[in-house]
Amino acid sequence: MTSSSPVPARVLDLFAVPDDVRPLPGGQGRSVVAGDLVLSPGRDAVTQDWLSPVLARQAVALDLELAGATGATGAPGVAAAARPGGLVARAARGGAVRIAMPIPARDGSWVVDGWAASRYEPDTTACTDLDVLVATGRVLHARLAVAVTERPAGLGDRDDRWAVADRLVWGSVQALGAAVAAYGSAVADRWVAELCGDEQGGLGPGPDQLVHGDLAGNVLLDGHGTPVVIDLAPYWRPALWAEAVCVLDAVVWHGADPSALEGWRHGARRQAVLRAALFRVLSEDPGSALVADVVRALA
Repeated sequence: MTSSSPVPARVLDLFAVPDDVRPLPGGQGRSVVAGDLVLSPGRDAVTQDWLSPVLARQAVALDLELAGATGATGAPGVAAAARPGGLVARAARGGAVRIAMPIPARDGSWVVDGWAASRYEPDTTACTDLDVLVATGRVLHARLAVAVTERPAGLGDRDDRWAVADRLVWGSVQALGAAVAAYGSAVADRWVAELCGDEQGGLGPGPDQLVHGDLAGNVLLDGHGTPVVIDLAPYWRPALWAEAVCVLDAVVWHGADPSALEGWRHGARRQAVLRAALFRVLSEDPGSALVADVVRALA
């Protein structure tokens, strides 16, 4: 590391940015801005080797679509609306969705010593409007379902706490029940029993696909009000589950109205939000205040 930067000099060199870095607010507080890039630590090279090219292609396609849709006047163009995805993209408030562009290092690698880079988006603000978050997720997942049709190799190799929680939530009900029992929550125990009954009844939240499992805290609004998706947390799960995680997180941690959960009390949506809640519970330590927050939201 240089004397003025928390980022190793080799990382700065390979991403061709100066060592004059500044902290980036939000997230886990570890990302920095260096030149025209955002550098983020703790990235898995195996994951980014397949994920970053997918996101880069989608980022280019969405930016081109936005440019064609707005034209010189800022109004959506007829030709753009007629293109595949054009009408879908306009579902997000502001007329489009964007993805923060992943940037490779000079040697072609996506991760250098655990650090990955994306294009810095200036003049952004955090998006907390739940309607925009949900619409953004639907646009994103519709595109990812087309772009990635098979489960990427390596997703099952992750061993971080979120990946472990994810496998428990979607594994056997017996293993899930044993894991949840350690938390001493009668409410969470009832969620597991309810899921068991739903499985026997044949209910399900839909087909698996590549989804963003942490959307609520990872959408920005650019200077034009267009949603920009950042830090995609990849999971191979139903899009409805990812939307449930988004809604639950927005209510629990981002100030959304609790009434947003009223539409998640029956059928496949109920199963999706229960799995979302158990996912959040199991990714934290027993006794964590975050666990109590999730339990209260759905109690």
